[in-house]
Amino acid sequence: MINNRENAEKERRSKSESNGWAGWTFVETLVVIAIVMILTGTVGFIAFRYIDQARRVSAQTQIETYGLALSSYFIDNLIYPAQDQGLEALWSKPNLDPIPQNWNGPYIDRQPESDPWGNPFIYEVPGPNGLPFAVLSYGADGLPGGEGNDADISSWE
Repeated sequence: MINNRENAEKERRSKSESNGWAGWTFVETLVVIAIVMILTGTVGFIAFRYIDQARRVSAQTQIETYGLALSSYFIDNLIYPAQDQGLEALWSKPNLDPIPQNWNGPYIDRQPESDPWGNPFIYEVPGPNGLPFAVLSYGADGLPGGEGNDADISSWE
């Protein structure tokens, strides 16, 4: 009788293992989920710091692109776009005075966009310190001045 019970138990174990019934316990599953959540949170926190840095670099790159396009505009027209014409003059021929006679654009690949924080780029003519123009972003807060992510990014610095 004991042999029959032992054989029946062995047969039940082998059937459950072959049918896929043997697996992780609930506690083991919770431990794995906790480890995955900790790792995900850590990676997300580290990546978040780089997002702000990427926005600053993107804004600087866009400003440099506008600076090159403004130089090309000047070579063709011997003037820079008026402040009222703005950076839009790099994409489509201005209708406001002074209307450029030798406009050969577009000078940029797409319409002027907002900075990486969703604020418009500022275009000034003339620029500071005797420069012919200035292009700047006021940073994350959209206000002049600031530090860190709120710091201004400009074409002359």
